[in-house]
Amino acid sequence: MRPDFSAMKRRDRMPLVMRERWTRTGKGAAAMGIAVSYALLAAIVTAVALALRDGVPWVHPDPWYPAPLAVSVSLSALLGLAMATALVVMTRLTVPRFVWARRLHEELRPVARDFSAGHILLIAGLSSLGEELLFRGLLTPWIGVLPAAILFGLAHQMKGPSRWVWAGWAAAVGLGLGAIFALTGSLVGPLLAHAVVNGVNLVYLRDHDPSAPPRAA
Repeated sequence: MRPDFSAMKRRDRMPLVMRERWTRTGKGAAAMGIAVSYALLAAIVTAVALALRDGVPWVHPDPWYPAPLAVSVSLSALLGLAMATALVVMTRLTVPRFVWARRLHEELRPVARDFSAGHILLIAGLSSLGEELLFRGLLTPWIGVLPAAILFGLAHQMKGPSRWVWAGWAAAVGLGLGAIFALTGSLVGPLLAHAVVNGVNLVYLRDHDPSAPPRAA
């Protein structure tokens, strides 16, 4: 498929304000496409789980620590929020200090550079819903925590030098999310952790340029 050079030329001839609006419109359409894809994934996974097993995908059928519903949901939420906090802090500590983390940040940054706050909230919420229902809610009870985490990591491959760094990071995060789900039997914690990390780190990707010189005090 050949690129639309005429569209590129029209865009380049536009005034700056119109070019910015063009870019925002394109990013808005991309954000909506991503959100709709994850919403469809969540619906399909839920339907498959209901059809093939006795129970909903947001409850583990055989948790490591069986407990009353209120206890399992509360414990799951606390563990999820603690994990999210640790991951966000780790990101802030590693990006300025390590070359591999800075390179990964720079390679992921174009994805979020022009997203609005609304786009980020929508993507963070629906991506966590779709991925957690699939990798934790559906796959973890069937194949186990570790295999589901490995598949989660492989699904996060990307082009570029940081391909396997990103996949390895995602697999490690998936292992933690799967452990919370298997331990408590509730998907609330993994959903919270995933959504918080995605939302906060998308904002960080959008707003933080590691190559920019530090601002004067």
